[in-house]
Amino acid sequence: MGDRDPSVALPDGADPAARSRELRRAHAAFTRDGRVETPVRAVIARSWRRCARARLSPECAPGAALAEAELRPYREDHPLARVMPLFRDLVGAFAAHGAHLLAVCDARGSLLWVEGEPATLRRAEGLGFVPGTRWAESAMGTNAPGTAVALGEPVQVFGAEHFSRRVHPWTCAAAPVRDPRTGRLLGAVDITGGDGLAHPHSLAFVRAVARAAEVQLALLDEGPPARRDCLTALGRDEALLVTGGRRVRLGRRHSEIMALLAHHPEGLSGEELAIALYEDESVSPVTLRAEMSRLRALLGTSAPLSRPYRTAGPLDADFTTLTRQLATGAVSAALHAYPGPLLPASTAPGVVRLRRRIEDQARAALIARADAGLLADWVCSAWGADDPEAWRALAAALPPEGRPAALARVRALDRELAARPGRRGRSATYPQPARS
Repeated sequence: MGDRDPSVALPDGADPAARSRELRRAHAAFTRDGRVETPVRAVIARSWRRCARARLSPECAPGAALAEAELRPYREDHPLARVMPLFRDLVGAFAAHGAHLLAVCDARGSLLWVEGEPATLRRAEGLGFVPGTRWAESAMGTNAPGTAVALGEPVQVFGAEHFSRRVHPWTCAAAPVRDPRTGRLLGAVDITGGDGLAHPHSLAFVRAVARAAEVQLALLDEGPPARRDCLTALGRDEALLVTGGRRVRLGRRHSEIMALLAHHPEGLSGEELAIALYEDESVSPVTLRAEMSRLRALLGTSAPLSRPYRTAGPLDADFTTLTRQLATGAVSAALHAYPGPLLPASTAPGVVRLRRRIEDQARAALIARADAGLLADWVCSAWGADDPEAWRALAAALPPEGRPAALARVRALDRELAARPGRRGRSATYPQPARS
């Protein structure tokens, strides 16, 4: 049992009926008094707690579906429309054979397509599992498509693991689908049906379907792939730029310039860039032109263009990927890969503002997610060690026996902040990051 994949709902050899009874009792205990009992997997327990914090009712039902006149143009323009033939080829026969449904949702958890065996479709219509309805976790509680887009990870939900009681007769498995170029979450592909879907193979299957869709999306891009440079600036004082097959370590000022231009793909005038770059507003425009001249000598044809200053071509930056993931709810994926603040030693006004904005977005998402593992990673990092709000959230997320140490750290930080009232509620300075 200890080696069992925690993402799989039903262990090999387990009796679905017996496990369903256990889960119904556990669901009743949680909705009655907030207690999570042993049969409930950690991924489901965390989802139930998010539902409780969102004040969802276990009797929740989906709202009215979008009218066909609104839904049709939206899904025709959606990127996943291009891989619906693939989904139908891979999942259609499987769904029809097992009386299951194929469902595809967008990054907000709104159902775009629901297809499958007619009798099962009629049952799903009675449930409100139809195109145009929103099945986000925040709207319908724990369910495979909604929870998959909330986590940015594949998930299987069996019977009474669903937060909404009306969904207890169903089992589903879903996997997120991302834009293969940008990593942006596009939505999820889901298989929904009966107890037979609790098998580990169904989760592996839907994962493989999602990966195949991402490969197909990459192949469907018309023409030769656009050259995309890549900037890595999180957790580093000196950014790394990959351009034209070269890896270029930028100096601090050049790192700031490229980060600001990555954040402003529309470009910046010389005056706007200077204001964002220099603390001293009296710096001469000649100083900026000299910096840009040195950057052009370093990067050649990959150097920024002028009038306005802008990147020479598409530029992917790790911090823009992070903020996209956070904005679409893929908090676990974003924070597991978070190496630290943007250019932590920079004092350039524009970089400082952007760094704080990114950090605030990450902290807000982290605290709202209330995942003890993610919170522990944050407070054990150089940038989160002095963050009382994160320590307080960690204490709340831990079981009672694990809280004293976290609460002691909260009290110590509160005393320290009271003694230094001008300090922000987190570490104001950052140690030098490791070079790579």
